[in-house]
Amino acid sequence: MKQSIATIALLVADYDAAIAFYRDAVGFTLVEDTQLAPGKRWVVLAPPGGAGARLLLARADGPEQEAVIGRQAGGRVMLFLETDDFARDHARMLGHGVRFLEEPRHEAYGNVAVFADLYGNKWDLIEPRS
Repeated sequence: MKQSIATIALLVADYDAAIAFYRDAVGFTLVEDTQLAPGKRWVVLAPPGGAGARLLLARADGPEQEAVIGRQAGGRVMLFLETDDFARDHARMLGHGVRFLEEPRHEAYGNVAVFADLYGNKWDLIEPRS
């Protein structure tokens, strides 16, 4: 048997603002943006290179979902963006206004820095040691 996590849903307040952040600032590719119903879209982005899970932007529906936008992981790092060149991607993301919450660190497992998305969700940008 072979299984993988293909897509991860992320609650957002606005589709277009989230697309702009993940496509333009983080560097993801917009894979699909399909209108499903009034006010509801199927929006999928993926990191360049096509490896790993894709990100489904899910516009929050109602106060309960709106209350957890940016806090889906309770303040912990929620997602891990692996790269083959930390310095390149860190510099590009900084240049596009991505807010890093710390200076880059060199750990036994690789080079890493935590950044926040436009809603405050924490991500690791990481280049694993080979």
